[in-house]
Amino acid sequence: MTRTRRAAVLLLVSGLVSGCGIRATTVPVDVGPAPSRVSCDTPELKTGVQGFRATVELVCGSQLVGVERVVPVPEKKPVRDPVVLVAEALLEALEREPSAEERDAGFTTSVPDGLTVAPARQGDPAGTIRLSRKPEDLPPVALSQVVCTLAGSEAVSAGPGPVVLGGPDADPPRAWECTEAVRSRPESVPTLGELVRPTASPSPSGS
Repeated sequence: MTRTRRAAVLLLVSGLVSGCGIRATTVPVDVGPAPSRVSCDTPELKTGVQGFRATVELVCGSQLVGVERVVPVPEKKPVRDPVVLVAEALLEALEREPSAEERDAGFTTSVPDGLTVAPARQGDPAGTIRLSRKPEDLPPVALSQVVCTLAGSEAVSAGPGPVVLGGPDADPPRAWECTEAVRSRPESVPTLGELVRPTASPSPSGS
């Protein structure tokens, strides 16, 4: 994804926080072959929804299926880094129970209520998202949903590759990757990425 395109997404989110909205658009979603007994057909988006367009990874037929939505920006939140706002909004979308139409089509979510974005820690690498719970303590399917949703976000992820996640404690963050194996078997814990070394603080001048 180009820097210009990513900047446009972040600018849009900043505008929404300031009170500017966009109209939701309906885009057909290709979910691939439907598993047996469930259709995994996504209902059309309702018009008039304010937010930013994103793909939210839900569970259908024991696999992850991307559902395109217009995701509202969290309300009553202090204005912060747009990347943090996007990550917070995506977590809320994952926690929200699928609509009746989505449930009829076989969609579920395993992301627990109350999962939020925790404050970053000094020395965290650029792009690190810290959660209110340690990633490895989440249910495996929920962790897969979070990793793949954040990895697919144009605002959170600067391009193809792993997502750097950490918990609320002082442990260094780790890199997590959304692979086809994770998408097809989200109940399997994603491969725990290598520890990401914190960014070194600059040495005081004159020392």
